[in-house]
Amino acid sequence: MAETETQQRPSVDELREVIRQVQDPELHMSIIDLGLVYNIDIDDYGVVTIDLTLTTPACPIGPMIQGQAYHLLTQLDGVEDVEVNLVWDPPWDPRTMASEEVKLALGIW
Repeated sequence: MAETETQQRPSVDELREVIRQVQDPELHMSIIDLGLVYNIDIDDYGVVTIDLTLTTPACPIGPMIQGQAYHLLTQLDGVEDVEVNLVWDPPWDPRTMASEEVKLALGIW
């Protein structure tokens, strides 16, 4: 049963749930809930591409967040490679990008 050629790829929603485990180490909140992940895609070859930003361009933990996302996703069946891109446009704005729970926790009305 050579199933490698027809191996099931995870959905974008499944990838998003895995990435939800990655937390901003200063805020102790998921980068998904913070609204830091702008795009997640997986192609027919199992290559996942993530576009994410940080709370500030001067944030020193960017490589750590990138590494955590890479590590978690490369463990999934059907994922062959992961590209994590740091992007700065649009600038992160928690008032419009964060979940309602995060806004409440951060005191954003």
